[in-house]
Amino acid sequence: MAKITAAEVNKLRKATGAGMMDCKKALVEVDGDFDKAIEVLRKKGQKVAAKRADRESSEGAAISKVNADATKGAVISLNCETDFVAKNDDFVKLANDIADLALNFSTKEELLAADYNGISVQDKLTEQTGVIGEKIEIGSFKTLEAPFVGSYIHAGNKIAVLTGLSKNVEGAEEAAKDVSMQAAAMNPVALNEEGVDQTTIEKEIEIAKDQLRAEGKPEEMLDNIAKGKIKRFFKDNTLVNQAFIKDNKQSVAEYVKSVDSDLSVVAFERVALGE
Repeated sequence: MAKITAAEVNKLRKATGAGMMDCKKALVEVDGDFDKAIEVLRKKGQKVAAKRADRESSEGAAISKVNADATKGAVISLNCETDFVAKNDDFVKLANDIADLALNFSTKEELLAADYNGISVQDKLTEQTGVIGEKIEIGSFKTLEAPFVGSYIHAGNKIAVLTGLSKNVEGAEEAAKDVSMQAAAMNPVALNEEGVDQTTIEKEIEIAKDQLRAEGKPEEMLDNIAKGKIKRFFKDNTLVNQAFIKDNKQSVAEYVKSVDSDLSVVAFERVALGE
């Protein structure tokens, strides 16, 4: 039997993130073969993943990233089972690494198949499932392209947002961050009125009419009053029409125009854990 040195154990620990004893056991099992030891740990991850497949993974880290020329952003959530793991530095680093990779892809499937230090992202997640002992998976994956893209990650990595602006102008970075913070805090249902689906509008109209009937309003007045309530719904729930949280005397759209008269918000993507 090969003698397993502390240096070999440490090398395997650095490569996989597994505990020292797990690394030593894996090396002993394969008579010191480094590559086979990695495979042993990965198979352990597969077993743990299979056992925990039906567990809820509502904790984790939401991370947004923007490319060097600020024309594309990616936002992901790396999900786990407990807040304890979500706050672990290695877990947050893995989430950031995967978010960086995500800038190069358009779908979650492509991202999971991408190379992560010689193995696929999916295999890395399986490996870490074995190391940590919790279900780990990519929950959300979204991308956004625009003339200027900015981002914001809320404290604790619970919410991450991308905002696309119509132009790259002086002040665009701060404006995009401010709008991203708005979206994080206020959770708008859409960018503007056009982005609200008809089903949501019809549902809100019916809710408004039921409230008005309960107040004893005549049936012939309901349509007109309900229309006014829908306008209020758009103001409260669409990003560009919301009151700007840093100055509620202006809307988000007005704030952006104060940075540059031709500037507008063209898109946003929001990922929040547990939603």
